[in-house]
Amino acid sequence: MVVLQLSKSRLRPPEPGDERSIAYYANNRKVWRNLRDSFPHPYTLADADAWVAGSSGRETPEGRFVIEVEGQAVGVLGLRAGEDVFRRSVEIGYWLGEELWGRGIMTEAVQAATAYAFRAFDAHRLYAGVFGWNAGSARVLEKAGYDIEGRLLGAIFKDGEFTDEVIYGIVRRG
Repeated sequence: MVVLQLSKSRLRPPEPGDERSIAYYANNRKVWRNLRDSFPHPYTLADADAWVAGSSGRETPEGRFVIEVEGQAVGVLGLRAGEDVFRRSVEIGYWLGEELWGRGIMTEAVQAATAYAFRAFDAHRLYAGVFGWNAGSARVLEKAGYDIEGRLLGAIFKDGEFTDEVIYGIVRRG
């Protein structure tokens, strides 16, 4: 079991008992608006139950983490390895409860998860796609050392609107 202890939070695998907290923080329109449609809204306790049950011990290396602050699961960070010719690339995705935005929690978590992914996944590159209107997530990635690799014009249709997808990436140095 991988646990990354940080100064503002802790990254750890999901566990039974996280469901209520996850459902509380995930059931937020502003969180949902910046995630893929597979993330439901409203986000219910049943959704959290299913996510926690489906996350337990299913991956090696571990790629699903709860972001824990003061004993509560307040967000999620995931790593997904590519396949075939993309097998040395890992996608990173995340969300954090709105009440905790702007505190540097996610930047620190992304930095730690990036270092972990380079080691555990033997990754050469990590990347994330950010919705064009999500300046907060763009700042997180930039502060964590990611660079803009490209912009896909009008690639995302969410909540009845089109927006760009901005691709951020970081490559292992050395």
